[in-house]
Amino acid sequence: MLEGGAIMEDSAAQKRKQQEFALASVSEVSSAPSSASPGVALFAGDRLQIRNESHRVALNAHLSDIQLFRLGPIESVCMVEGSEADKQTSYSSGVAIQFRNEEESEAFHCVFQQWKKGFDVQGGNLPNGTDVITSKSKFDEKIEPSSAKMYFHYYGQLLHQQNMLQDYVRTGTYYAAVLENRADFVGRVVVDVGAGSGILSLFAAQAGAKHVYAVEASEMAEYARKLVAGNPILGQRITVIKGKVEDVELPEKADILISEPMGTLLVNERMLESYVIARDRFLIPNGKMFPTVGRIHMAPFSDEYLFVEIANKALFWQQQNYYGVDLTPLHGTAFQGYFSQPVVDAFDPRLLIAAPMFHVLDFTKIKEEELYEIDIPLRFTATVGARLHGLACWFDVLFNGSTARRWLTTAPGSPTTHWYQLRCVLSQPIYVMAGQEITGRMHLIAHTAQSYTIFLTLSAKTWGPGAEQGGILQTSSCKLDLKEPYYRMSQPQAYPLTQDQQPQPFLQTQVLN
Repeated sequence: MLEGGAIMEDSAAQKRKQQEFALASVSEVSSAPSSASPGVALFAGDRLQIRNESHRVALNAHLSDIQLFRLGPIESVCMVEGSEADKQTSYSSGVAIQFRNEEESEAFHCVFQQWKKGFDVQGGNLPNGTDVITSKSKFDEKIEPSSAKMYFHYYGQLLHQQNMLQDYVRTGTYYAAVLENRADFVGRVVVDVGAGSGILSLFAAQAGAKHVYAVEASEMAEYARKLVAGNPILGQRITVIKGKVEDVELPEKADILISEPMGTLLVNERMLESYVIARDRFLIPNGKMFPTVGRIHMAPFSDEYLFVEIANKALFWQQQNYYGVDLTPLHGTAFQGYFSQPVVDAFDPRLLIAAPMFHVLDFTKIKEEELYEIDIPLRFTATVGARLHGLACWFDVLFNGSTARRWLTTAPGSPTTHWYQLRCVLSQPIYVMAGQEITGRMHLIAHTAQSYTIFLTLSAKTWGPGAEQGGILQTSSCKLDLKEPYYRMSQPQAYPLTQDQQPQPFLQTQVLN
């Protein structure tokens, strides 16, 4: 048996003895793009050799010393580790390779991994190595495939990118934040997380970045490459990488991350998690993040018109003779269904009946897992007597640059953005009086459709007899799906004020500890 086993091992070794892959181009990482030429990659024994068409060897190293980074569907970089005497991994040389098609690229990566395992045993000791290539993506573990497919399809279309680019509050604030903080970008390596059209990468290049890696998972990556190529003075310092930040590998660490990861209520689409993962994978210690901090602002509101509008949608189900059918058994379900939709629109800030408070998310410190469940206790003091119809929410983000600090806000009363504001409407309003305390909780739980379920509870103590003993507590709750909002999209209207209502200039926001 021993002899037969030895023969089998010799046979396996013979099969692994040599394997060759044709390359569309080979160039040293430090070389100009014009120096690239076709070549071959050859696995032989325990080494990988890469040479160009003139047989000049660009790389010849032991497999255990090589790190393979996938930059795109057909582009990769092979880096050879240098000295580790200082306990920090450095890279002495690198070769950029491009395959003829995705199939050959995938085959090369698979073979590399197989050969590497023969020398690295478990492969678990690879710093930022090829484990990511073969293991299941962290993104795929959290997000259902149908949601991811729709998400990347949506952002892969130019019309949706145009919608964001034409949000001049958004785009102009990013431009100002980057250009006013040139000191943070000049000579620095930048990673653009979820680059989209590549506009933020181009801003970073304008600010003097040494190199920008624009990571984009959707088909928009191809349009970004065209835009970058069409701006060659800036584009020569930008590399567009098609892939998820959870999966791709980069040949160097970043000094600064830039991204637009905000969704409705700041957290919708769950891209903040990818932003945090990019921080942990690519950013140097104490590196900069643009944006740096996000805040979710909340305040109770009173809007009778909105409440009646939503409630009236369910009137259809109160018909007792709809073509001979009684629809009323479904009225209650329909009524609750309409109130389970957060309302996205721009509203008049005079609808707020208490000073806002906010909840802080520090992108430089927050852990990815902390974004899976966000629990926010609520406490307000009513400034007017009114029917409390729910909780109004908006967000802002801070670009904490070394030279200038810039805020991007989506607050009511400020110039409208494509995010608008969001309101959670209670199906059972609460009556409050001026000076009355309003308490509650907003609990956000992430789900696999790249969004959150919102559990909202608001309470107030009834005034009148017995109030000195604590009063009677009114409580109203609702469950909403942030993934399925009601896009009302109306512009702010001027609402007539009741006798005891006066415009409240909420210049300060309560900080929730």
